[in-house]
Amino acid sequence: MSKPLLIVESPTKVKTLKKYLGKEYNVTATAGHIKDLPQKELGIDVEKDFKAKYLQIKGKSKVIQAMKKEAGDTDTIYLAPDPDREGEAIAFHAADILKKKGRSFHRVLIHELTKKGITDALNNPMDLNYDRYEAQQARRTLDRLVGYQISPLLWRRVQGGLSAGRVQSVAVKIICDRERQIRAFEPQEYWTIAADLTADTPPAFTAQLARKEGQKISIPDGDTSAAIITELESSDFVVEKINRKTIKRTPLPPFITSKMQQDAINRLKFSAKKTMMVAQQLYEGIEIDSGGPEGLITYMRTDSTRIAEEAALAAQELIRGKFGKEFALESPRYFKNKNKAQDAHEAIRPTSVLNTPGKVQPFLTQDQFKLYDLIWKRFMASQMSQAIIDQKTISIQAGTYTFTVGGSTVKFQGFMALYTTDDTNGKKEKEKQLLPEMNQADVLKLGQIIPKQHFTKPPPRFSEASLVKELEENGIGRPSTYASILSTIRDKGYVDLVKRYFMPNELGFIVNELLVESFPEILDATFTAKMENNLDSIENGSSKSIDVLNEFYTPFKKKLEYAQENMLSVKGVGMATDLLCPLCGKPLNIKMGRNGHFIACTAYPECTFSSNYTRDEKGNIEIHETKVDNTKVKDCDKCGKPMVKKEGRYGEFLACTGYPDCKHTESVYGDQAGAETNVHCPEKDCQGKIVEKRSRRGKIFYGCNRYPDCSFASWDKPVNMPCPQCDSLYLVEKETKKEGKIFKCPVKGCGYKQKAEDAQE
Repeated sequence: MSKPLLIVESPTKVKTLKKYLGKEYNVTATAGHIKDLPQKELGIDVEKDFKAKYLQIKGKSKVIQAMKKEAGDTDTIYLAPDPDREGEAIAFHAADILKKKGRSFHRVLIHELTKKGITDALNNPMDLNYDRYEAQQARRTLDRLVGYQISPLLWRRVQGGLSAGRVQSVAVKIICDRERQIRAFEPQEYWTIAADLTADTPPAFTAQLARKEGQKISIPDGDTSAAIITELESSDFVVEKINRKTIKRTPLPPFITSKMQQDAINRLKFSAKKTMMVAQQLYEGIEIDSGGPEGLITYMRTDSTRIAEEAALAAQELIRGKFGKEFALESPRYFKNKNKAQDAHEAIRPTSVLNTPGKVQPFLTQDQFKLYDLIWKRFMASQMSQAIIDQKTISIQAGTYTFTVGGSTVKFQGFMALYTTDDTNGKKEKEKQLLPEMNQADVLKLGQIIPKQHFTKPPPRFSEASLVKELEENGIGRPSTYASILSTIRDKGYVDLVKRYFMPNELGFIVNELLVESFPEILDATFTAKMENNLDSIENGSSKSIDVLNEFYTPFKKKLEYAQENMLSVKGVGMATDLLCPLCGKPLNIKMGRNGHFIACTAYPECTFSSNYTRDEKGNIEIHETKVDNTKVKDCDKCGKPMVKKEGRYGEFLACTGYPDCKHTESVYGDQAGAETNVHCPEKDCQGKIVEKRSRRGKIFYGCNRYPDCSFASWDKPVNMPCPQCDSLYLVEKETKKEGKIFKCPVKGCGYKQKAEDAQE
């Protein structure tokens, strides 16, 4: 009888597991999913209770053969893919492939790749979790129904290769909505007034004007500010009230996935995708002290702040030894979870607090060390004593006006000795300015009064960190999906990351507008969050997947059928604008072509005006490069209608305005094909002029305007000067780095040249 087989998800875990299990088990990996829905069809039979068609993934034959070989004739298989919904689906598919009479399957959840974590998992095997598997299958079905049925609509109406996603499209909408808020924002002027003051003892300090006659003051303009300053200059500045209080600050919980991503983005300048990749490496195992690989952190996809008691106790012991007993707690600190359904895993923490950052640094890459250091410090700080901070707020009376100033000092660092909190923009806490000793009724000396003009600012664009926070707070997506959402919306070309902030591009706006019009529920954040909760309810057994899918698909199908008939075609009709054609006065619409979006006249084909465009900061369209010259060049040889110049992928060409009835086109070669150079054609007995032309690939060259009667052509611009060394009737103009602009003989072997500035016409 063969040894028991342990199947994991990632091949990099195999070495770590073999280190602890020795020769008692065979160990192999699925290398991710081994079955999936077909790529080239929907794969969901909506008429038969959403039955899914799962196929072996192309390229996984060798992996499956290796699994079967390792299984041999064993009757015991332990399924240990990642402890989440995706891992449960992999476990079910592996069991389906390896099922055999008399063979038993056991699900094991390895939350940390340490000897204890692996032993505990194998000593406490479970049955496969059908509810968790159903939740994963329901999510996969929902995503397929949306993506594979809406995306083809976008291909037909907008542009090939586009995609819509149940969650990614909501993320794009959030970014587009914020950009519209920014564009619609009208800044409002306001002023602030500060006063530099000095007490009997240093240091000097600055107080801010806060109230007038006890009411919060608002200063709308410079005139109001100047009037206030006039009053203040004749007033005494007297200490009215001094408030002192001591506050205790509690550390944050250990990381959950979203908070780890936000901190890594803000502090380490990692992307969400990079953060998860490095965390996966730390979880799967790093070779320490040549003793084989060891998992350094617990599972990194979690919504839970729960921690094991033994981990908290170990932290307390280390804190007492490293920082002193005053930094430790009498008993561990535990944190409540907001969502009990997401409590399957612990928070992200080091598997052993004894693996201090300094100890493991020699064995880690720079990125691995940075993230591990962050995780270790966050967890350790969560088990340290509170920080104690003395705060002082002083009110200063100046006539009817009140100024305030605050200061704080850290009386006891507590957890702040190891880890300080960040705000959402990644800025560390700053202590307020130091204040001198003062008493109530003290008269202060006024230095200068400082007025300052300000303008209100629009809401900021989303960074990766703030977008993850927005998704999390709105219940959109789950820990395993945040990184992929952020990378997908960029990869699909809907948004750009500009100076670390997301900006929707024109394609993103176009697609978002169409989807919101046709599928408002799908793009509604509340609706999407409800679907996530429904998936959770399937996992905890309180809902059935068939009910959740039916509730979603019945109204969705009606919207889909309506959109198939009525969704606006940006390729055809185009999206309306408030602009009028500069040539004929008819409305201009935004359209999509093979080379992207452009603006075109709705009177086409009678008017062929079109143009590239951009938008200014307010979103207004700016026409900046005409793609079609509506000036008649010649009459069409086929139908007699005017021919005009157009610009295609290979440069300019002539096209009949009778399109689509007449599709005749011509080369731009001809009397009016390009700008004349005032150079006579050098061909003997030719009376033509040299004009600029453009090749089919857009490169400029020079040719005779009598083409095809005269075939003279040159890549270099001809000059009306004969060569003094040979029989050439002309020279050509060239630009060199060493000599600058020169005139050179085109005849091979001649070699004559002279500087252009020395040339005698």
